[in-house]
Amino acid sequence: MSTASDAPHNTIDEHYDWKPEANPWMIAGSVMLATFMVVLDSSVANVALPHIAGNLSASTDESTWVLTSYLVANAIMLPAAGWIARRIGRKKLLLISILIFTLASLLCGMALTMPMLIVARVLQGIGGGGMQPLAQSILLESFPPRQHGTAMAAYGVGVIVAPIIGPTLGGWITDSYSWRWIFYINLPIGILALFMVNLFVEDPPYLRKVFRGAIDYLGFGLLALWLGSLQLVLDKGQEADWFEAPWICWTTAISTIALVLFIIRELTDHEPIVQLRVFFDRNFAVGTLITCTYGFVMYASTAMLPLFLQTLLGYSALQSGLSVSPRGLGSMVSMILIGFLVRRIDGRILMAIGFILLCASTWMLGHVNLQIGMSSVVLPNLVNGFAMGFIWVPLTTMTLSLLRKQDMGNATGIYNLMRNIGGSIGIASVTTMLVRGSQIHQNYLAANAGAGNPIEGGFVRGFQARLFSQGADMVTAHQQALGALYRSVQQQSALLAYTDNFHLLAILSLLCIPLVLLFQKVKKHD
Repeated sequence: MSTASDAPHNTIDEHYDWKPEANPWMIAGSVMLATFMVVLDSSVANVALPHIAGNLSASTDESTWVLTSYLVANAIMLPAAGWIARRIGRKKLLLISILIFTLASLLCGMALTMPMLIVARVLQGIGGGGMQPLAQSILLESFPPRQHGTAMAAYGVGVIVAPIIGPTLGGWITDSYSWRWIFYINLPIGILALFMVNLFVEDPPYLRKVFRGAIDYLGFGLLALWLGSLQLVLDKGQEADWFEAPWICWTTAISTIALVLFIIRELTDHEPIVQLRVFFDRNFAVGTLITCTYGFVMYASTAMLPLFLQTLLGYSALQSGLSVSPRGLGSMVSMILIGFLVRRIDGRILMAIGFILLCASTWMLGHVNLQIGMSSVVLPNLVNGFAMGFIWVPLTTMTLSLLRKQDMGNATGIYNLMRNIGGSIGIASVTTMLVRGSQIHQNYLAANAGAGNPIEGGFVRGFQARLFSQGADMVTAHQQALGALYRSVQQQSALLAYTDNFHLLAILSLLCIPLVLLFQKVKKHD
């Protein structure tokens, strides 16, 4: 039996001129609504974790499973969506996914215990995992090739902006109402998305023939084992001191073995659940590598800045969310602009400009200090968001542009999965580097701080004298002065760790530019 990728290339010509009956922009609105809901939910719960833990009588560590369970289920469904769509139809799968996600959101809001919430989040991940690749493949097939860049720009508004405004929206809802409403808000959106998808979306001709091939149970099992164990290691690695913990070593080994066996299985099976042969397409292979790196930088920087503002500057969840909101504004402006430029300028040039802007904005964040106000992070975030449009739209368009339509569903699933894996690795890496870097800087600063150092000695004596003048005895004043000095050392150490990470992400952004040159030029359609 031959696979889709083994089929003759002229099979695409049979449906090359196929056009959906509905207006493509109505289709875009339908799938964007569903995708925005899913992507928003991946970040909206982050700031509400302390409230969830307190309300459900769970520890902070237990509450992180609210995020982990969703990410694991979501990651497993991403690459499997194309395979399932070939068997039951893309429209039917999208409707089922929206229904599952909406009902799971209701269950999340009604959860009375942490296990109930985790189970509901797993269902949410299963429902949401298929929506992103399905939405992308539907858009690319609904619009003619000359409008692919414009379609991806419109789609990018939801995918890029949603995780940015998520923490702000989540903080406002949690502070003003209840954490349960961050899930209840999905209900009207989900119902409207169901109605619009059912009305406007249709399957292309080649998907109307149901595939009857054998189910790749082994491939799906290896996929679930690989991604589940990988996500567990990334989420809990720093907490368990990484490879100092035996269970981390064993879990990493299991994940690695499962990955190798999964690749062998998918390359040799006649009807694989994930068609890995799409990596033989040069643009897809290069684009997947870049999107993984881009996911690393984007998710890591998005996670670090609110953490810096809350832990070192004392911002509330809502304030820290508002401080990064200019990134969303920059993204929307660039998405509108790039929709016109991508049809006129080589996508490689646009991506290079985007990575330069991303490098510049992240480098600017590497100069933060403990005296900055909210206005100091507005410009870097605005530039950062503006860079995203210049990267995301041409990157997605060029990565998928040379693939056959039959491979779109499978390819978009892999593409989105690799971006999410890059993001998970990025968050785990910067979290570890913050802890380890802070310890290194603290050891250095502490070794040079003390009464023998003129600056620190003057600080201790001055603070001690002020406390003594307020009625404290000499011993107490001295101890409190030393405590204040130690807290200052801790703050400065953490600050230096943050700036080191921002500088590292800036350099990583710049290193993506040579990879952009590996793209094969895509012919522009008139």
